[in-house]
Amino acid sequence: MTAAELNLVNQTLVLPAALPLDGGQSLSSVEVAYETVGTLNPEKSNAILLFHALTMDQHVVSAHPKTGKPGWWSKSVGPGKVIDTSRFFVICANVLGGCMGTTGPASLAADGTPYAMRFPVITIRDMVRAQVALLDALGIEQVHAVVGGSMGGMQALSFAANWPERTRAVLVIASTARHSAQNIAFHEVGRQAIMADPKWKGGDYHGAGKGPEAGLAVARMAAHITYLSEAGLTDKFGRNLQDRAAKTFGFDADFQVESYLRHQGLSFTDRFDANSYLYITRAMDYFDLAEEHGGRLAEAFAGARARFCLVSFDTDWLYPTAESRVIAHALNAAGAPVSFVELSAPYGHDSFLLDVPALDRVIAGFLNQ
Repeated sequence: MTAAELNLVNQTLVLPAALPLDGGQSLSSVEVAYETVGTLNPEKSNAILLFHALTMDQHVVSAHPKTGKPGWWSKSVGPGKVIDTSRFFVICANVLGGCMGTTGPASLAADGTPYAMRFPVITIRDMVRAQVALLDALGIEQVHAVVGGSMGGMQALSFAANWPERTRAVLVIASTARHSAQNIAFHEVGRQAIMADPKWKGGDYHGAGKGPEAGLAVARMAAHITYLSEAGLTDKFGRNLQDRAAKTFGFDADFQVESYLRHQGLSFTDRFDANSYLYITRAMDYFDLAEEHGGRLAEAFAGARARFCLVSFDTDWLYPTAESRVIAHALNAAGAPVSFVELSAPYGHDSFLLDVPALDRVIAGFLNQ
């Protein structure tokens, strides 16, 4: 379908006021790049705010302007699809700190040069704060639902905890209420790979030719492993060799899985900014919803007015089912209506982006209530 037929719009809004940040600083001029799909009804009651994951952006339906690939959830969002835009008005914004139009470390500071590492460290709540300001600018007081997978699920939880009156439903897929030590460790490996690249130059690589592409590629490779499952990797690649009949006894990509990871790493550098990767992963690592609310997760949802749905996958070892159960128990303790389901899928954490019919049924059933 064409953009006109989808009623698909990509635009950028400059927030009307400075944005306060959890770290004590503020950003005086913030741009938010966002995509909308569908039509907002006269009552402004049919909006769904869709939060994206770490390596995604606002292009949920539209082709990515740098890669030309379809929108990251185009299989699920559109007329007659799981998130039916003939009924709902979907909003997806590039997160604060991102690199696809929303203010981030590559954006120009007041002196006309990129912020780089002068950009303030941000949190998941800061990201959501910017998106709440976007809703305010659009005149939307309450959305039908907030929806997010992975880091998007963190944002959905933060929205529900800190702006409980602004949504009627919360759908969290393959996510967590706090980042574990293991996940912080994987992120630190990625950050160190970027900062060890000589082309990082302390973050001041813009305008100096190519940036730390090698370091960013390694960071992406390490993270991408966590998005998959051992069974999925074995089924797809096994120990098969890549375009050769025998081992080379060298350090080329002998195995298909090596070639796949190298491709994932190199292609990522074409569409993502290394400094954004540092800032966004740090925001995820700082995320601890209980810590933000006195140390007890149930307190985060004490004012919850929405109904909740939590979804996990049996092969997801990045955010395993046990972490969703913790959220479900906290919601129960807070007296919030919550449904929870663990789905079987072979794809690991990335299952929420792939073809899992059972997930489609859960999403559609929850949103259409």
